[in-house]
Amino acid sequence: MTDAVLRPGRDEDAAGYIRLIGDCWSEYPGCILDVDGELPELRALATYFADAGGAVWVAEQDGQVVGMAATRPMAQDAAFEICKVYVARHARGTGLAHALLGAAESFARHAGAKRLVLWTDTRFETAHRFYEKRGFVRQGSIRILDDLSNSLEFRYTRPLAGLVVEALDAAAAASAERRLSALLARCVAEGASLTWFPPLAPAVAQGYWRGVSSQVALGKAVLLVAWLEGEMVGTVLLSLDLPENQPHRAEVQKLMVDPAARRQSVGRALIARAEQAARGIGRSLLVLDTRCGTPAEALYRRTGWTELGIIPGGELGPDRRTADVVHFWKQVSA
Repeated sequence: MTDAVLRPGRDEDAAGYIRLIGDCWSEYPGCILDVDGELPELRALATYFADAGGAVWVAEQDGQVVGMAATRPMAQDAAFEICKVYVARHARGTGLAHALLGAAESFARHAGAKRLVLWTDTRFETAHRFYEKRGFVRQGSIRILDDLSNSLEFRYTRPLAGLVVEALDAAAAASAERRLSALLARCVAEGASLTWFPPLAPAVAQGYWRGVSSQVALGKAVLLVAWLEGEMVGTVLLSLDLPENQPHRAEVQKLMVDPAARRQSVGRALIARAEQAARGIGRSLLVLDTRCGTPAEALYRRTGWTELGIIPGGELGPDRRTADVVHFWKQVSA
């Protein structure tokens, strides 16, 4: 990080807020900053957020505001909104944005937030990548603002507390591709029964998840993702792309849990949510397979799956030697 100092924002920082936001907006055609007409809170921003139950932070360097972030509680879902995250161009890529957002997230967590939500202009593509790196995913429709900038905004969200499993739509799946690719690479490196040999090339992992996003968009798959205390730590895919005469079936694929998050019930939560999702869309018979002797095999047995049989030498393990594959099935009709 730069030698910038993080501190609570003050109303007296108004000129710094306005200059920083104006500079950031000037990088994008059509973004117009009208402080008194549209953002009068910038004149007393610390008071504005404090009155809402939130707070604002700044990064100061050589007497200048070079970064900022804020948060405030929302009216529903025990959620906090992340607001006004900006970093001066020369300070980007230094970790300053992570530190600022981390301060806002820590405040929200200690205030009892269960979820974080933010809105970001569709033109701010660098910001989108940053939020996605932090585990946020797109959710819901684009918001249209009646402002001078003709703004359209994406909604991003992330569970913050506890163990949460959620289904991602196509837009959310696409926004999660980078994080899911890193997760897949770590699991493959640990020797999981996941199609590929280690080390998994980033381009291969990204290509796989891009295909998953397409399957979700076409209604051929359900993608479930797990967060543990705000970190994306697991996923499972419910494949619906089966023959016409098997409309009652689905295949559970690519169940994976980050090695650092194992033994915390993440896998059990993912498989339970996959079964629930299958029931919800009328798929009553599930099948899956895994390499014998893996933690996944033990999980399926503990959660009531029935062994169908073993194919000797059904796949190659991470050591390139043949390994047996066990197949399971489960009836999940209500």
